[in-house]
Amino acid sequence: MGVTAEAKLGTAEEKPLTVRRLLPPGGPATVLQIIDGLGLRDLGSEPARRPYVVLNMVSTVDGRATIGGHSGPIGRRADRELFHGLRTVVDAVMVGAGTASAERYGRIIREEAHRQLRRERGLSEQPLACIVSGRLSLPADIPLLADATGRVTIITASAASLPECAAHVDYVRAARDGSLDLPAALAELRERFAVRTLLCEGGPHLNSTLLAAGIVDELFLTLAPKLAGSDGMSGEALRILAGPALGTVVELELLGALESESELFLRYGVCASAPERVSRETISKSSLAK
Repeated sequence: MGVTAEAKLGTAEEKPLTVRRLLPPGGPATVLQIIDGLGLRDLGSEPARRPYVVLNMVSTVDGRATIGGHSGPIGRRADRELFHGLRTVVDAVMVGAGTASAERYGRIIREEAHRQLRRERGLSEQPLACIVSGRLSLPADIPLLADATGRVTIITASAASLPECAAHVDYVRAARDGSLDLPAALAELRERFAVRTLLCEGGPHLNSTLLAAGIVDELFLTLAPKLAGSDGMSGEALRILAGPALGTVVELELLGALESESELFLRYGVCASAPERVSRETISKSSLAK
C-alpha cells in the first residue's frame, strides 16, 4: 500500500471507492469502513514496552517495490486511499531517510477531512513523523523539515544534529556497539512520546532491520497487477526488503484480503515467538476485511 507522499486521496468530485472483501468474505466496503474495522487503536495497548508496529508496502506481481525510483507508479486509487487512510489511525508514521528523500516527504496529513477524522478519534491532527537515519545523513531540503507546523523525531545513533529548520525537531538517540539500536529507539518512542501505534512506510532496508530485530507485528501489502521486470541498472530490482538475508525466515499468517480493480490488499500477521508479540487471537478480532 505504499505510494509517494505527494499523492492525495480521491478528490471531492470522485465517487466513494469501495473494495471487495475476500477474507473474511463480506459485502463491498468503503476505505473508511475498512480502516475503522482494523482495530489498530485497540491493538496499540500491547505490547507495553514498544509501539505496535505495522509495515505498509506495495509491490508488483514480479516483486518490484519501485518503478523509476518511486513507489507511486505501482499502486492505483484504492492503494492511495488505503495508504492515506492508515495514517489517520496511528500515533506515528516512520520512514527511512532514503525513502523520505526519494519520495519528497511532506506534511503527513494533508487533507482537512483527514485531520477532522483524527480529531474525532481523539488523536492529534498530525501523527508524529519519525525519520530513521543511523548516521544522520539526511538532506536538509526534505519538505517535511520545511513545514513550520510539523513535529519530526529523528531516530539516530549519531550525536550530531540537523541544521536549523522550520519544523519542530526532537531526537531519539539510541546506539549499541556503534550502530542504531531500533528496539531501544522504539521503546523510547513509547515512553517519551506516548506512541502506541507506529506505521512504517519503508524503505526496504529499514523494513529488513525491523524484521530482523523481531519488532514488526503486521505487514500490509498491496499486490499490484503489474509486471515491471528488472530495473535495467543493477540487474536486481528493489524489493520490499533489502540488505543482508534475514537470519531466520519470517513466517506470515494471512489475516485478511481485499480486492479492487485486480489490486490485492493483504493483511499479514508476523509470526514470532517474542513474548511481547500481540497474539493472533487478538488480531483476528479486528481483521482487514471485517
